[in-house]
Amino acid sequence: MKKLSKLLPALNKKLVIPIISVIAFLVFGTIVAYQVTKEQVTVVQDGEVTTIKTHADTVNDVLKELGIQVEKYDELSPGKNTTITSDMKITFKQANKIIVSTDGQNKEYFSTSDTVGEFFKENNISFTEHDQVSATDQTAIEDGLTIEVKKAFQVTINDGGEKKKVWTTGGTVADLMKKQEIALNELDRLEPKETENLSEQTTIEITRVEKVTDIVEEAVDYAVEKKSDSSLAKGKEKVVSAGEEGLVAKHYEVVLENGKEVSRELVKEEVKKESQKQVVAVGTKVIQNTNTNTVSRGDSAVSKTVMMHATAYNWNCPTCSGSGRTATGYNLKANPSGVVSVDPSVIPLGTKVWVEGYGYAVARDTGGNIKGNRIDIHLPTQAAAERYGTRTVKVKILD
Repeated sequence: MKKLSKLLPALNKKLVIPIISVIAFLVFGTIVAYQVTKEQVTVVQDGEVTTIKTHADTVNDVLKELGIQVEKYDELSPGKNTTITSDMKITFKQANKIIVSTDGQNKEYFSTSDTVGEFFKENNISFTEHDQVSATDQTAIEDGLTIEVKKAFQVTINDGGEKKKVWTTGGTVADLMKKQEIALNELDRLEPKETENLSEQTTIEITRVEKVTDIVEEAVDYAVEKKSDSSLAKGKEKVVSAGEEGLVAKHYEVVLENGKEVSRELVKEEVKKESQKQVVAVGTKVIQNTNTNTVSRGDSAVSKTVMMHATAYNWNCPTCSGSGRTATGYNLKANPSGVVSVDPSVIPLGTKVWVEGYGYAVARDTGGNIKGNRIDIHLPTQAAAERYGTRTVKVKILD
């Protein structure tokens, strides 16, 4: 019995070792078999390549093994439920958060696009050439990217009466005027103010104001002085010294708005030439009438009857001085009737006459073309003078 008890431990030791070896072999074989039966899968995550061996059944199982969580807008190929096959390639791209801020209003997007241009196309986002966008089509997409967009609108500018519409994305009136290279002069007016913010309802009104000096030269009428002359028959008049008009320059300050005059103020007068008074001799000599053959005409008598070439004129004719004064200083503007222009060597100034078709008149004026047996009758208007034309008339010279 003692010998048997001594043999058992030794026998047990010899049996344990082979058993352990068998178990180890089986385990190793199992492990080798497990590893051998794994499928090799390539996972491309946001451009980074990872190759693994797995017993996973689906793509979703592989992603879980790698700790990858797929969200709604992420890009995955093939789909989550696709069965794993040998040498399968799984592509995963995580979507980036993008904020588009349009005129201060934010909208959130998620996209796997690489560039802003692709993102705009993907989401059917477009702009006009006048809109202001903070990123270009080539800008790379990054998570959290904010794209600022300012939509353009049109504003009307009325610059001194010339209207035009221009595009802008906002800012102040001053900003737009600077961009349009519009400058204001010292007196110009602007509505609204330069600090006013622009909107689609804004109309910019620019009133161009300028002050200019207008110098107007005006004739100054001469005075007429009459002196009694006892050597002249009573009722006769004779110009002793001709009057001469003066000339004054009037300086006006004129305010123009958009090229149109809105006010005029006289600031000074400058005498360019002094007027010279006209001196007229008035006859006082009484002549006794000894001619018994004269014909009575009230207080006048016909001393002579002649046929004369007659024309007509008006003080406001194109070649007249415009003063309305005759050679004797008589005011034709105030008294347009009963005046004739004569050759003083034929009919002395101041002589009363009767003109056929015109009536009684006084010789108060002269003319450069009135020579000899010619007479020029004064009519109230230039139109009437032009209609009169020329004719031969009977003229009675009255004392």
